[in-house]
Amino acid sequence: MGRIPSFDRAEVVRAARGVFWHEGYEGASVPALEEATGLRRSSLYHAFGSKRGLFDAAVESYLDEVVRPRLRPLQGADVAVTAARDYLVGLRDALARARTLPATSGCLLINAASAPIGDDHAVAETVAAYRAELRDALAAGVAARHPERSEGERLRLAEALTGLVVAALATVRVDAQAAARTLDTAVGLLEG
Repeated sequence: MGRIPSFDRAEVVRAARGVFWHEGYEGASVPALEEATGLRRSSLYHAFGSKRGLFDAAVESYLDEVVRPRLRPLQGADVAVTAARDYLVGLRDALARARTLPATSGCLLINAASAPIGDDHAVAETVAAYRAELRDALAAGVAARHPERSEGERLRLAEALTGLVVAALATVRVDAQAAARTLDTAVGLLEG
């Protein structure tokens, strides 16, 4: 009979998520994952099957604990007029907080998309689904802010805002001020 795991799975996944977020999948060494989680390789592999299994769990954790709480005000039945603006300003503020993972490492999924792991079909699908969820949430925010505009105009604006958010998340690692300006541009487009 196997040993019963004596660790908090969610805490282990969060710790690994930080390593993957900062280092990327390829850069996250198993020794670094062991150090961050406090578990030995054998325990990690027993619990998650492989480094990739741990990465997949980290991505789900990232979506559930980082991405979706920020999008939630844009996804309900009653989206506030200010929800899209609040999202963009909140994201800009999060990216401006020095020495935090969003400020130093951008977005776990955008990073994965531009790394070799992004060639994996399942990862590519996850990134595409994330972008679609972001676009749909922003579209709901645009519709709440601009009900007078045609559906086509609102969808084009939501696409533009999505592109600017993705650009800011990709840029913040190398130029936080440019990322902030990109999100300020998004706010200007939304409000214009």
